[in-house]
Amino acid sequence: MITCTVRYEIDPGKLEAFERYARFWIYKIPQMGGTHHGYHLPHEGPNDIAYCHFSFPSLAAYEAYRTRMWEDDECKAAYALATETQCIRRYDRSFTRPVLDGASPADLGLM
Repeated sequence: MITCTVRYEIDPGKLEAFERYARFWIYKIPQMGGTHHGYHLPHEGPNDIAYCHFSFPSLAAYEAYRTRMWEDDECKAAYALATETQCIRRYDRSFTRPVLDGASPADLGLM
């Protein structure tokens, strides 16, 4: 499994438009084979930074999603919203491998 983390620089005056954009992807990613872990919008601290996290079973599955995404009318509409409102100034993606299972100290050889 890989997790994509997107760090957005957003226009704080267009937070409502960005949240509309975010809610679409939370809806759409599962339909395209992924798991969405949510968006994290500004609350305290910088008012122009937001994050999103979603996972796919593999990098190949993520790349297949990216190909299908550009052919999907709903996805195109979401990108049109972001373009028209200019709610996103820039973004960066990074990929990580999640560790989701905890273990006791004994299982880890710590005790």
